[in-house]
Formats: sequence, C-alpha cells, structure tokens
Amino acid sequence: MTLSEIKTILKQSKTISFALPNGNLVPNHFHVTEVGKVTKDFIDCGGVRRSEVKANFQLWEADDYDHRLHPEKLVSIIELAEKVLELGDQVIEVEYQGDTIGKYDLAHDGSQFLLVAQKTACLAQDQCVVPDDKPMFNLSDLTANSCTPGGGCC
Repeated sequence: MTLSEIKTILKQSKTISFALPNGNLVPNHFHVTEVGKVTKDFIDCGGVRRSEVKANFQLWEADDYDHRLHPEKLVSIIELAEKVLELGDQVIEVEYQGDTIGKYDLAHDGSQFLLVAQKTACLAQDQCVVPDDKPMFNLSDLTANSCTPGGGCC
C-alpha cells in the first residue's frame, strides 16, 4: 500500500484498526510514533547495486488506554512527513513490536488495515544455482513393481 492509498482510505474512515497476520488486533490505544523515510542501498548476491526507498510507520502501544489515534490526525502526520522528508508516494512498511520487532507490508480489507508478513527472495535469480523442482509423485499411484532402475520414480 502506498501513502496516497492509505490517505484515501483514512479520509473515508471514522476509526483506525490494524490486524496482525495471526488475526489478532493491535490494541486500539496504539500510537504511530514515527512516519519516516527509509533508504536501503545494497548489493545483491549477483553483485548488482540496488536501492530501495519506503515510507515507514512505527506502531507502539503503552499504558495510555484512553488514547485513540483518529484518521484525520494520522493523515496530518503523513502529510507533514511527505513535505518535510520529501517522501513521494512510497510503499509503506510498518514496524510493530510483538515478541520482537516485526516489519510488515500493509493492506486493507475494506474495514481494517492488515499487517502482512514480508517474505525474502533472491533478486539475482539468473545468478543463483537453485536446482529445478524435482518431479512429485503420489506414492499411491505407484505399484510395487513399477520402479525400475533409471525409470525416474526412485
């Protein structure tokens, strides 16, 4: 989700809620303690230099149970960050501390924001020596005498 997408959703919302990948909700007294710009410069495993820029939201909860962040307040924080940090319409990454600090992608299901688990990937697929997938067989499809040397089933 990009900054323009979240602002559009927030401007049509009366409340804000975030669901974790396991379905639990971030407690509704959370704070957005940071809206930032994160730039990552790196070399992939194929030796190619890469750069990535994201908007970063940090969600935090404390014992301030009477606190509620309203959509219009979050929009104003985002717009200030866009101006001061020269963000542009970046993709949002969310940090939230459960057992450890997790980084999540952000989605919306029509009623709440979803913290979506991120996955890693090799960016230099053409440089990696990853074996092709092996053919899969159902053991129930094989008869006791169907495997022969060089037959490809063993």
